[in-house]
Amino acid sequence: MDPFDSHRADELATLLALHEQGSFAAAGRQLERHPSVLSRRLGALELRLGIRLVERSTRQLRFTDEGERLVERLRHAGRLIDEAEQEAAQGAAQVRGRLRLALPAAMGRRWLSAVVADFVLAHPQVSVEAEYADRFVDLIGEGFDAAIRIGELADNRLVASKLCDHLRILCAAPDYLARLGTPQQPAELAGHNCLGFSGLRSFPDWRLTTAGEQVSVKVGGSLRSNDNEALLEAARRGVGILAGGDWLMVDDLQAGRLVRVLPDWQLDVAAGIYLVRPSARLNTAALRAFKAWLEACFKNGAPWRRGNARI
Repeated sequence: MDPFDSHRADELATLLALHEQGSFAAAGRQLERHPSVLSRRLGALELRLGIRLVERSTRQLRFTDEGERLVERLRHAGRLIDEAEQEAAQGAAQVRGRLRLALPAAMGRRWLSAVVADFVLAHPQVSVEAEYADRFVDLIGEGFDAAIRIGELADNRLVASKLCDHLRILCAAPDYLARLGTPQQPAELAGHNCLGFSGLRSFPDWRLTTAGEQVSVKVGGSLRSNDNEALLEAARRGVGILAGGDWLMVDDLQAGRLVRVLPDWQLDVAAGIYLVRPSARLNTAALRAFKAWLEACFKNGAPWRRGNARI
């Protein structure tokens, strides 16, 4: 039988109230129930256990030995429940426990893995499980505490904290542009070999924006993939033009392996990089600490943009 069944709990609460108050009338006032209700509950408890717990008379109650032993065990159980609740409450105040995070694969490995590792070093009582994958996990259904998401948010059940804008830019290898020319207008992209990231919601349309002007170009090419790093390698080798986050291409831009194409234009300007959580309330101290840690890392801008004039 379920120990937390409501009927069973009512019966046990009645027994404890009778022991504490000494009468059905006083116990009824404590539990806000009529004495006759408590009498029926006690009778049901005794019938279920097959033993007499309380001897009744018109003036007083006398607990049997079995009744006294049961009351003492119930009080001990109540203390254990109180301790469990206090321990859970302390878990919400102390930075400890388990933290399950969902992180984007390529960005996570490149820019967030060190952030997570440093957080673990700073909070040795927190155990972090970090899943790196390019999919939108169901935080609530799959039991994640938080996730980093890139793009535009659609799930209004989640609480989002924006870390920074997501700057999507166009790049290509210098030798590709030397062979096939450099586009001067977005419409010219339709005549180029454009590397397609199938994880982009608007794929195969590239929505480009500059100074309030927006155009959409349907692109095509000889290679498409759901993996940003595979497309980045293809772009390095001169296969085509890549549209991707600046976090993906910053090192190659700095080294000159890639150069900006249409540098005045950006893709999907409404997109951002967010920390998302199932709820703003009832967060553990570990999750609050991780949120503060991330926000501190992004306080002065995205780490990959700081001090980098080549983007």
